[in-house]
Amino acid sequence: MNKILLLLTTFISAALLAVEIPTEHVTMHSFSESKKINAKVIQLSNAQEAITSVVAGHLEKYFVKPAQVVKKGQKIALIESIVISKMTAEYLSLKKQLAASKKNYEALKKLYEKGMTSMSELNNESIKKSAIAAQLNALESQLLTLGIDTKNLTQATPNYTLYSHSGGKISALLKPLHSSVSENDPIVNIAKEQAYYIKSYLPIEYATKAKLGDKIVVEYAHKKIPTHITQIMPKVDEDTQRVVALSSVDEKVDNLFINTYVEATLYFGDKLQYPAVKKSALSFFNNEWVVFVPNEEEEHHEKEEHHEAPYTLAVVNIVAEDENFVAIEGLELGEEYVSDKSYYVKSMILKSSLGEHGH
Repeated sequence: MNKILLLLTTFISAALLAVEIPTEHVTMHSFSESKKINAKVIQLSNAQEAITSVVAGHLEKYFVKPAQVVKKGQKIALIESIVISKMTAEYLSLKKQLAASKKNYEALKKLYEKGMTSMSELNNESIKKSAIAAQLNALESQLLTLGIDTKNLTQATPNYTLYSHSGGKISALLKPLHSSVSENDPIVNIAKEQAYYIKSYLPIEYATKAKLGDKIVVEYAHKKIPTHITQIMPKVDEDTQRVVALSSVDEKVDNLFINTYVEATLYFGDKLQYPAVKKSALSFFNNEWVVFVPNEEEEHHEKEEHHEAPYTLAVVNIVAEDENFVAIEGLELGEEYVSDKSYYVKSMILKSSLGEHGH
């Protein structure tokens, strides 16, 4: 049994030592004052767009679902409309009338050239042909505006397809299927792309220090989203007794849901310089924040002989932080430290400690 444990320990040790542990050096980094705050994902009213039907009819089908992302010109819904049916039937009728009028005009023209009809009759047919063509062109323009392709129209149809005017996310389907819709009735709401804001609630003492342009970093679905304050509201929110700040989302974020409550960090005030390490270097060890550092070279060789980890730990005090770095006390500027994969180093040290107790 002891042999199995020894082999297992040796295997784990070899695997841990085979991992490449990245190191960097403590550098000076600028930090603003920070404060954890509560916030909410919102969308301003002018960022919502209602897609409306331009004709009355019957809602037959939705081509989209709530929360679906759509592009400009994408199909939204199918509406059956008597108005469209009449327009397409009239278009086809006028098209036939125009073809017949053209034939009549050509026949009368030949008769006129032979002196078998009068100029008056030829002119009357020309006027009739022009009037039909004008009606047809006007109706064709209306149908094209409604998204109906007249070139491929061979029979009357009641079908009217509603298209999106802009890209965004479907926030609501406003009409039930198979219901009647009137002209200008809103059918769906679209939340325009990247028109999201963060509504943050600031305590009074921090709101007086915050300025337009200050950064607020939001924690959302295991991601950190940077935003910047665009507006600080002049009135205190009655429910929370906090000052409301609006900050714009600066980058494209997928699946950002409106009205979600999130945690955020406000960074404000003058920036100060501190010795800093990457956040990924921090580890919680024996109820203290620590950063792992390599042993001195001469100690390193000695400890390898005793199968001890080539790293030791330094207890640090966190002074300030931002999204990527922490200002610390406990390490010197320029000192080498383990910048990532600290959990491997912790495993080495714990194994080494267990090995010592085993002797």
